[in-house]
Amino acid sequence: MRRDDIHGKSTTESLRVEGLNLSYGQVAALVDIDLEVARGEFVALLGPSGCGKTSLLRAIAGFVRPQRGAIWLGGRDVAQVPPRRRNIGIVFQSYALFPHMSVFDNVRFGLDSRGVARAEVLERTNRALALVGLASLADRRPRQLSGGQQQRVALARAIVIEPDILLLDEPLAALDKQLRVQMQTELKTLQKTVGVTSVFVTHDREEAMSMADRIVVMRDGRIRQIATPEALFAAPVDAWVADFIGAGNLLAGDLRRDGAGRATLTLGPGSVLEAEAPGDAAPDSVIFVPFDRVHLAPAEGADALRVTSRRFLGLAVELHVGYPGGVVRALLPPAAAERFQVGAPVAVRADRDECRLLRRG
Repeated sequence: MRRDDIHGKSTTESLRVEGLNLSYGQVAALVDIDLEVARGEFVALLGPSGCGKTSLLRAIAGFVRPQRGAIWLGGRDVAQVPPRRRNIGIVFQSYALFPHMSVFDNVRFGLDSRGVARAEVLERTNRALALVGLASLADRRPRQLSGGQQQRVALARAIVIEPDILLLDEPLAALDKQLRVQMQTELKTLQKTVGVTSVFVTHDREEAMSMADRIVVMRDGRIRQIATPEALFAAPVDAWVADFIGAGNLLAGDLRRDGAGRATLTLGPGSVLEAEAPGDAAPDSVIFVPFDRVHLAPAEGADALRVTSRRFLGLAVELHVGYPGGVVRALLPPAAAERFQVGAPVAVRADRDECRLLRRG
């Protein structure tokens, strides 16, 4: 895969990873990783279990040493520099707070270990606690705090040292859904307020989409695509990425091409989709159509496609339409979906510029 196929743009970088390779014995965890993160940017590493995202975070942190490649932080290659000399802040899923210390002492710990003067320690610790809204709880122990409050302590401890980069390893995974959504907003707001460059590991697509400036999609130790959430949804690089992030329909069948650079897929009577077909398109490509770009129209005839199921989602209704090659999923406003009940004969359509030909990946 060409580099310009998968990489988004970056400005002045705070982090640069070049040609990083990491193996555990005979198992390749990271393969030829190239990544740039701009100063103040919030980047999510997203992928299934075992894809390499945590290994990449650990390599940036210095917890594992790559066999090959460079990691540039603040203008210096730190690939062989121990973690304590990298000036990084880390927030773990388990928070890793000291249970015998107060909130204040947990936050100040990193400053004390760096030999910062007492007056500055007090000032910076109080400022960090105020930023996360815990100034009034400074004397409490971690066991006296809720999960969300413990998360804020961990964040305050990470940012109080004024790190060059903040690394977050699934820090919200231990929270219940409602609190997790709340903390997503708080964490994003805090990161932008402080302006610290951040790299965030998650397996949760919605979490990555709601928080990240750009998303790095990984699989089998390799980067498959880097893009903004909007660009990732609109233009996934291949069918695997599209399926993993749930971006839209991947429709297979009797795909026909003509000499004018078009691919046509006939789903059923009156249901024909067209997409641009570049000359280098793979022969087993599929047509990608975002769920909310599918149009349905009433149809007639015994052989027409039919609605097989419908589900009310609040702001939209999800409709499934069966065709010989599988199922088309459409998201329609409730009013527009009212006339398409289960069993209704329909024609499936989409504008040509909303359909893309994707290799299977």
